[in-house]
Amino acid sequence: MSSEPAAALSAALAAAYRDEALPDEVALALASVPVAASARLVQAAGARRDRHYGKRITFSPKAFLPVTNLCRNRCDYCAFRRSPGEPGAWTMTPDEILATLDRAQAQHCAEALFCLGDQPETAFGVYRDTLSGWGHASTVDYLVWAAERALERGLLPHTNAGVLDYDEIRRLRRCNVSLGLMLENVSERLCQRGAPHHRAPDKRPARRLAMLREAGELSIPFTTGILIGIGETPRDRVETLLAIREHHRRYRHVQEVIVQNFTPHPDTPMASHPAPAADELLHTVALARLVLDAEVGLQAPPNLNPERIEDLLAAGINDFGGISPVTRDYINPEQPWPELAGLRGRCRDAGFELSPRLSIYPSYAADDRFLDPALSAAVDDAQRRLDPARLMPS
Repeated sequence: MSSEPAAALSAALAAAYRDEALPDEVALALASVPVAASARLVQAAGARRDRHYGKRITFSPKAFLPVTNLCRNRCDYCAFRRSPGEPGAWTMTPDEILATLDRAQAQHCAEALFCLGDQPETAFGVYRDTLSGWGHASTVDYLVWAAERALERGLLPHTNAGVLDYDEIRRLRRCNVSLGLMLENVSERLCQRGAPHHRAPDKRPARRLAMLREAGELSIPFTTGILIGIGETPRDRVETLLAIREHHRRYRHVQEVIVQNFTPHPDTPMASHPAPAADELLHTVALARLVLDAEVGLQAPPNLNPERIEDLLAAGINDFGGISPVTRDYINPEQPWPELAGLRGRCRDAGFELSPRLSIYPSYAADDRFLDPALSAAVDDAQRRLDPARLMPS
């Protein structure tokens, strides 16, 4: 290891054990630390997690409602998006949404995750006609209706609808306890011709950073994250984490960050692109724990890493994100959710206790700035009903 990465590693380890934030220049220099030298980073990241979260690992028991997979973007790695008329294209009907919410209520879920493609109504007239036939003038109208139906069943809505404008975000704030948008990466290079975001106008970093900023201006508890293994460099990853940190420090609204590893899907342009190696993922998770402020939750998807659960725990995550007992992961349909009792056992064997949580973190639920007063009773009721014994029977 050359002198600059070695010095950065020493500075980062010293800051981590003093529980100090990494200066930007140290974080950027860590991008040059070889993955093979990441064992010390992982150890420091795990220690930082322990200081702030102890040995409690959380997850959100959710229902995944893929409202529509129509999307105007064409990311080279995506197996979710469709255009109207293509095999597998769908938009959930009101009856399908209600039936899924009823199943989620019966299975003691706490979260209704509404997920869909970016800007479908700007690209597809047939989709606009479908919404109109159901009495909705826009996607956000439909999402508001769906969120209200979730709340009636005791489920807390969390919506990831891609890039939204300020007024759309403000409308959803009134009926969602949190919102989300994966930043993925701030590198413009990934949007150039031949790169995975070339045909995805809503993946331009400026557009996604604008929504992250506007969610902060509106004091919305927010989930974002990075996607690794799509052609970015280690420095790109650190710059993305620093961009998230900068926005969080300004607005204090980023409640969790996902480190998601690319997985190849059949019948996509990147079907033969290699997934990132396990040590590369752990290196990035450790960097995220050390770069981000301690109060920001850090998660990695367990269904994308079924053989790495213990390693992810060691690298500093404190959360597994949403896990559903009633619906599959429609973004990664080949990757089933882990069975909760089994996951709990693996966590316990590694020295951790797995616990369910709501889709709004306690510190945000207790702060009137971040939760619409009309949703306070729903959050309190959901917390009272959150029963680990029913979700994870021994």
